[in-house]
Amino acid sequence: MKTTISVLAAICCMHAVSAQLKTTTVCPTFSVDLLEGTINGLNAKSTFGEVKTSFPCFTKAVEETTGFECGGVFYTDKGISFFTERDYVEISEKFKGKLAQPLLGAARSSLFKWLGYPKIKDVSWDAFQTKYGILILYYNKANKVNKIQMSSKTTDTIKLCE
Repeated sequence: MKTTISVLAAICCMHAVSAQLKTTTVCPTFSVDLLEGTINGLNAKSTFGEVKTSFPCFTKAVEETTGFECGGVFYTDKGISFFTERDYVEISEKFKGKLAQPLLGAARSSLFKWLGYPKIKDVSWDAFQTKYGILILYYNKANKVNKIQMSSKTTDTIKLCE
């Protein structure tokens, strides 16, 4: 009986010893400048490692060599995704951060003052030439911006993920 109690006590002690304190990963606030093409100093050409190091609170990271999914670092809870394999950043209407130019939710008719005329225009999106590449804005049924993509590529060379 004493042996059984001793074994149970030892098991409980070993379990308590293996318990570790775990810290919560904290990310800095995402600050995006759409005209400069930067997010806290990073840009669409930033590498997989640079993004993970700068923003360690990612919800998913897909290595660029998998072939099955587009490689990148994703922050679905914060509404921003870095598609590092294809050199573009996507910002959704769930974005939790700061935009230097308040384009999310902006009316399509109010964009000229920031961006000028689009290079390519479609029913549900516009692509604007920028000094870093292109800026693509998507619109909802009310013609308000609900998704933003910043790319270092041109309109002829960009390949977006599905």
